[in-house]
Amino acid sequence: MSKKKPSGGLRFQPAGGERSTQVPVGKKQRLSIERVSGDGRGIAFIDGRTWFVSGALAGEEVEARVLGARGKVVDARLERVFQASAERREAPCKHYQRCGGCTLQHLPHEGQLALKQRLLAEQLQRVAGLQPEAWAAPLCGPEFGYRRRARVAVRWDHKARQLDVGFRAEASQDIIAIDECPVLVQPLQAILRHLPTVLRSLAKPQVVGHVELFSGTAQALLVRHVAPLAEDDLARLGAFCQEAGAQLWLQGEGEPQPVDATAALGFTLQPWGLELAWRPGDFVQVNAQVNDLMVQQALEWLAPQADERVLDLFCGLGNFALPLAGLAREVVAVEGVQAMVERAAGNARNNNVHNAQFFQADLSQPLAGAGWVAEGFSAVLLDPPRDGAFDVVQGIKQLGAKRLVYVSCNPATLARDAQVLAGQGYRLKRAGILDMFPQTAHVEAMALFEAGQPG
Repeated sequence: MSKKKPSGGLRFQPAGGERSTQVPVGKKQRLSIERVSGDGRGIAFIDGRTWFVSGALAGEEVEARVLGARGKVVDARLERVFQASAERREAPCKHYQRCGGCTLQHLPHEGQLALKQRLLAEQLQRVAGLQPEAWAAPLCGPEFGYRRRARVAVRWDHKARQLDVGFRAEASQDIIAIDECPVLVQPLQAILRHLPTVLRSLAKPQVVGHVELFSGTAQALLVRHVAPLAEDDLARLGAFCQEAGAQLWLQGEGEPQPVDATAALGFTLQPWGLELAWRPGDFVQVNAQVNDLMVQQALEWLAPQADERVLDLFCGLGNFALPLAGLAREVVAVEGVQAMVERAAGNARNNNVHNAQFFQADLSQPLAGAGWVAEGFSAVLLDPPRDGAFDVVQGIKQLGAKRLVYVSCNPATLARDAQVLAGQGYRLKRAGILDMFPQTAHVEAMALFEAGQPG
């Protein structure tokens, strides 16, 4: 049987079917926004593509500019509103159109909370087939002036021979010059206002990698440098910090260090009279007010009794462990990084907490085999990073825990892990959002699980 020879040259077709023309970056498109996605962007459909438009709300007629495209998905940013939603408000920050930090300022706070609540409910239902027996009211603090920690981007522009200082633009490496940021706590706003001037006055500004600001028991400025700072530049930074009433910390190749070796830095848990030492690089919740409310709610939901042994996983500096120790017979707190374990243990000693023990363990692995597991626990608290605690929750039932509070910064992994817990007989009793990051689409949540009745 003969084969028919192809006419013309060889033709190749992509494995996925016919090649579609990509939407070019920068293209402007008029769109009708049908709904809002879980990350707060408006969704529109046109020519077989799904458009995600930051800054757009459901029901709006807008013009959007393409930031990037992949396959049938287009990422875009709002350029112009032809027909506005009744919900839309004027963004309070003058840098909103360019800065990539607070992407929901065009939506009133109540609308932001409703969006986050919907996302949590949808994830729990879609991934785990669960809904709580009761929804808790959102935990909220001020919608502005709440952020006690921030990273400031710094980059030397070789062509312009100048230092760019500010925050990253959305979907870009561009640095937007910022002279004020309404979400920062007041002491940091004052420092940020004058920071670009002092950095640009340095003899060798190109050695600055980035800058971090922190406000707690003291204000602090961390300068990350990629080469040694000149003595005159160090003196300029020191004088600036002294005038601003802030500690100066430096970080080269090693760990961050204060210029004044006696400098003490930390944050307080005021309802419990606790003060926790903190160093730049350590994890700390950026919203002090909501952090206090979160700890208080976790204690109420977990309800540890005076004769109970409680497990705190992903304990960090002791944010939950130390308040828990005031209620339980014993707290076992576990963290993956040994340096954090040592700092948490130091925080316990400094606060005269003697019934909390701290251990290092790889929490991406099941807990079975650790010596501190053998006695079991009445209650467990988890506060994992974004990738959740999938391996840890597999064996939670073996610990004998009757109650479990899960604090999450990612509803998707919370829902995934909730499904595992439900498979072990735990009931989802309560759930609610924690508004840790107002003006953003970032969702934090808390869930209470209780062991089911023996079947």
